[in-house]
Amino acid sequence: MGAVDGAAPGAGAAAGDHGRVRPATPLGEVALLFVKLGVIGFGGPAAHIALMREEVVTRRKWVSDERFLDLLGMTNLIPGPNSTEMAIHLGYVRAGWPGLLAGGACFILPAMAIVWALAWAYVRYGGEPQVGWLLYGVKPVIIAVVVQAIWGLGRTAVKGTLLAAVALAALVLSLAGVNEILLLLAGGLVVPLARSVRGAWVAVAAAPVATVLGGAVPVVAQGMATGAPLGLTTLFVTFLKIGSVLYGSGYVLLAFLRNDFVDRLHWLTDRQLLDAVAIGQFTPGPVLTTATFVGYLVGGGAGAVLATVGIFLPSFVFVAASRPLLLKIRGSRWTAAFLDGVNVAALGLMAAVVWELAQAAVTDGLTALLALVAAVLFIGSKVNSVWLILGGGGIGLAARYLVG
Repeated sequence: MGAVDGAAPGAGAAAGDHGRVRPATPLGEVALLFVKLGVIGFGGPAAHIALMREEVVTRRKWVSDERFLDLLGMTNLIPGPNSTEMAIHLGYVRAGWPGLLAGGACFILPAMAIVWALAWAYVRYGGEPQVGWLLYGVKPVIIAVVVQAIWGLGRTAVKGTLLAAVALAALVLSLAGVNEILLLLAGGLVVPLARSVRGAWVAVAAAPVATVLGGAVPVVAQGMATGAPLGLTTLFVTFLKIGSVLYGSGYVLLAFLRNDFVDRLHWLTDRQLLDAVAIGQFTPGPVLTTATFVGYLVGGGAGAVLATVGIFLPSFVFVAASRPLLLKIRGSRWTAAFLDGVNVAALGLMAAVVWELAQAAVTDGLTALLALVAAVLFIGSKVNSVWLILGGGGIGLAARYLVG
């Protein structure tokens, strides 16, 4: 045992002759895969998870859809960036503890390098890079990628009316602004309780509770910032704190950054903070590499490194600490039902993200056509999403050139 899919790390690939499982591939396989995903991973955590599913479930068969959903459910229950924690988990499944480190680090490093370069250009030339032409074509393709992932995962996760109702409730309540972690916990609690009492009324009763408590987590977390002397140590500790308690979307990250770096420390202006968040949103890989940009503005190269390590280090610790739970997560009917609820609630949250992203990505006839064609190609012909993303970027560039 030792891996979440019931086999030792590295044993999740195809079987060899006579049903024997081939030995683990080199650690470099994990490194190369997550470097690639870090380079092409536009679109935020939902898109990253969709790309990971395509690579490790559909193409490489490292894990099954059920185990992938187990990992996703656990990452949603701990603080930190979900897609980075998925990379860390999947690295372990494939290559053990070295893979755990390589998966996360190789997913983070490309985005860190890109953001670092853009921060250098920002400081030197005083302006943002122009990337709108590329994202114009990439974003509608990302919508198609995520929709396909939700569809594929949903066919595995949604096993009955109760789970479908929980997913739908999570979608609606997320769009209404209810806190994500509370929706996940509510989904995890509703399913085993409803199954134990053989009634769906528990799901109905949980909804108003989640709505009332929805804003509690961000408010409490923001209140944890305390005064500290200036310097690189303060920079590192501040980002370490943020990485340790951050739940929710990028808007929650913005609240943390503004409270600490604009209001408390006075190291950034509001304009610089908005520029930093924009860079984190418009570059591939983890959105939390916004920390790299802020760190560079505050402390140069050393600041960029310390800020990045600070915000991501807790994710490695949380994933490593939660692995014993993963070994037992399907060990009882109650925990299995709990994770079933978390999984479908996570799908509801992903659907809410798609809806919000689509309104920014599909803005005219061309982007609508791009999203539709990408969805048809991806679902119908199983074309690699890398080529669709590159093609979307190329079409965006061509459209920009044609309009002058």
